Amino acid sequence: MKGLIFTEFFEMVESVFSADMVDTLIDNTKPASLGAYTTVGSYDFNELANMVVELSRITGAPMEDLLTAFGKHLGVQFASKFPAFFADAGSTIALLKQVDEHIHVEVRKLYPDAELPKFSYEDKGDAFELYYSSQRPLADVALGLIEQTSVHYNENFTINMKKWDENNKHCCKFTIQKAA
Repeated sequence: MKGLIFTEFFEMVESVFSADMVDTLIDNTKPASLGAYTTVGSYDFNELANMVVELSRITGAPMEDLLTAFGKHLGVQFASKFPAFFADAGSTIALLKQVDEHIHVEVRKLYPDAELPKFSYEDKGDAFELYYSSQRPLADVALGLIEQTSVHYNENFTINMKKWDENNKHCCKFTIQKAA
């Protein structure tokens, strides 16, 4: 997993909890990297997973809620760091349609070894279905990204998600509808 995800996770933990909490997570989980991450480096996903589990244990917050909050944090950061993607798309659904065919293509140019989730979609008119598939169980991060993207565009949606595992992959279907 790219170090950018780790550094952003630490930024979120520090802003929501404290810098001491970041140190506590590193001390308690004893990651092989010793908690030293660069944005362009690659690190074992289990280090992040262990820190999320530990943060949940310490705070009592469900892991799903922590991952969704992390996704929202990433949404804010991505909109700030990559404004052209957001400006070009102009709406939540238009941006989601571009994830695999445009955004992830650009990510691969910067990080050729990045292991990205796969997204596909069906636009059914009254509902937009976004499908997530990954080696990693991070659909809740994707949910946070979707929710924050809708905030960015000042759009209101009802989002339902259904998770399952298939062929050693974590899958999720997000059904996204305009809120009444």
